[in-house]
Amino acid sequence: MGRRGIVDTVEIMSATSDLGAAESAATEPSDLRHNRWAALVVLAVGLAMIVMDGTIVAVSLPTMINELKLDLTDAQWVNSLYSVVFAALLLTAGSLGDRVGRRRLFILGIVFFVAGSIWAASSNDVTNLISARVIQAIGGAAILPSTLSTVSDTFRGKSRAAAFGVWGAVISGAAALGPLLGGWLTSSFSWRWIFWVNVPVGIVLVIAALIVVPETRAADKGRGFDVDGLLLSAIGFGALVFAVIEGSTLGWWTPLADLHLFGLTWSKDMPISIVPILLVIALAALVLFVFWERHRARVKRSALLDLHLFRIPTFSWGNVAAMMIAIGEFGLIFVLPLYLVNAVGLGTLNTGFVMAGMAAGAFVSGAMARHLAAKIGATGTVLVGLVLEVIGVLLLAITVTIESSPWSIAGILLIYGVGLGLASAQLTSTVLRDIPLHASGQGSATQSTVRQVGAAFGSAVAGAVLSVALGHALGRLTGPAAEMADATRQSAGGVIAELRTHDGTDDMVRELSNAFSDATSWTLYATVGALLLGLLASTVVWFVSRRTEPVGG
Repeated sequence: MGRRGIVDTVEIMSATSDLGAAESAATEPSDLRHNRWAALVVLAVGLAMIVMDGTIVAVSLPTMINELKLDLTDAQWVNSLYSVVFAALLLTAGSLGDRVGRRRLFILGIVFFVAGSIWAASSNDVTNLISARVIQAIGGAAILPSTLSTVSDTFRGKSRAAAFGVWGAVISGAAALGPLLGGWLTSSFSWRWIFWVNVPVGIVLVIAALIVVPETRAADKGRGFDVDGLLLSAIGFGALVFAVIEGSTLGWWTPLADLHLFGLTWSKDMPISIVPILLVIALAALVLFVFWERHRARVKRSALLDLHLFRIPTFSWGNVAAMMIAIGEFGLIFVLPLYLVNAVGLGTLNTGFVMAGMAAGAFVSGAMARHLAAKIGATGTVLVGLVLEVIGVLLLAITVTIESSPWSIAGILLIYGVGLGLASAQLTSTVLRDIPLHASGQGSATQSTVRQVGAAFGSAVAGAVLSVALGHALGRLTGPAAEMADATRQSAGGVIAELRTHDGTDDMVRELSNAFSDATSWTLYATVGALLLGLLASTVVWFVSRRTEPVGG
């Protein structure tokens, strides 16, 4: 899961309190007071494991591509499917935790996450690896809402603010540590250790949770369980992301290759590609999801999504901004490690150091955000952050070449990271500012889901743009390099890293690396486009809220 979605959810929970929690603030059992800080440590480590897993995989992906012989589409699925499944289950998992108990769901999530990690570490082909990522996503979707709800119910008053302050610091630290740990494990041992490392941590977390984490449930569980809403949202978002990822391989309209899925085959001899059909299915499922959620609300039954919240301008436009920002962020995280390893020739450890510049900037600016918001307001802080993000990615798009200095890239990522931290720290509280207190939990879950959908689209869109751009850039090559063009595109540049180790291929490596750098630049321009849309939506939020927003909001 993406760091941004988690941090923003934390900001919601710290800025707004659950109505049920407020009603029970006067009574706090002595055993809860005694164990709550120990429980916070356990819950924070569990959440940090999810954050770190995402950043570790991003840096180690080029090595995984080479060893498992993944193509570009496979690489997109390794990143995107995790976010798709996470987003599809997040709202349902939160409701399930309210019913069966959050500690129970937390432990179940850890078990699934560890099982998925073992499967991923043992994978010898792309099918097993992607399947393992699905299991990890199920675990992550159970962990996130159960931890946040437990902390919200466990802490009161000033201690709650302190708890979420510690929480945010742990998350930022995990995000910064992820690329470095991933690079070190991959270069010193194997990419498989980025998954094996979760096993002992998960075992300790389960034991510790049984000892110190209290069991909590929601007082009002609602009527029924929205299984149909879950299925419609999963089908809609899944089909949409599948179409975006597979479009360049299967053909956007005319079939280019056979599709084999669940024992069935969609032949390339068919009159139309399956991609537009999947887009129609996605649209139909999402439209039905909207109508179904409205129906659930009318008959007073529990629903995954409270659509009435989107009548609030700051909430609806803020979520548009959140999705666009997530698309830009995860598009950058997907393409940049591939460029650094394959085109520049860095190892995974040094790539981790470069990527850590982004997390370092976010960590520093996250602490500054509240002070800046006291002067220019929360929405103003978000706009400043987004402007810095756009500047940072635009500088990268202009300057990425095979001669680019890793230090200069890290410096630009630092600028981007500062913007990321400012926007992350204040965007969600701005989005939730007009949400009724009793609906803060639903608003929080919706925001997290929107971010996860954006994370999935970020990898999918970046991969699609990279594939098309590589096709154009490599199509201009002549001679021996042209013979390696298709292999370079299919391997997401992995062939370049392999050729670099062979004698007599320097000229070929240089030509292929230049083409990959050009394609990376175009992909980054697409990322800038997503961030500009996020900036536009955030500007609308600013105009809507500027007359009523208190200073320091």
